[in-house]
Amino acid sequence: MTDTTTAPGATPTLELARWTVTSGSNARSRGAVVLDAGDHHWRASADGNGPIDALFQAVDKALAEVLDGHPRLLAYDLHALGEGTDAIGVVTLRIAPPLLAGDRGLGEYTGEARGPNTVAASIEAYIVALNAMLGEEHWYGAPEAAAETGKRARRKAAVSAGDARDQRAELDEEATEIDTVDWFNRQG
Repeated sequence: MTDTTTAPGATPTLELARWTVTSGSNARSRGAVVLDAGDHHWRASADGNGPIDALFQAVDKALAEVLDGHPRLLAYDLHALGEGTDAIGVVTLRIAPPLLAGDRGLGEYTGEARGPNTVAASIEAYIVALNAMLGEEHWYGAPEAAAETGKRARRKAAVSAGDARDQRAELDEEATEIDTVDWFNRQG
């Protein structure tokens, strides 16, 4: 992993450690992500209008303290490189930073990724665009500042060892367990 505490203007590298998404015709999509940048870690889950929106919302939620808001998706393009269901999909997207005062509220950033899984390519392209944005000199120090704020908040909250273990085990404490097979069988 790349250290995000290098010189101003150096590109921090957000890495998508893992992601998951559930989606269906009669249910809202839910995405969860774990992001790393150097020794900083963020995780979140969110609902969305589909699997890609749910994952983008989860990334935005995980990085809300870093970005001081949500990036704006300006364009999203998906096209296939070839024919058939096994064709490689290319996702190209463009984002703008959250509406902030000063330089942090300006600019447009492009991300592109490709692969046979268009959901994976979409979330990877989003991370590429975010890395381009966070690589700007006026964003230097944002991940570190957010991580330090998070550490102070966690130190203030008294948590028992059992609660801490439960929180580490769960990506989303509010989510209920879903038996998708049982749900699907009841829909018939």
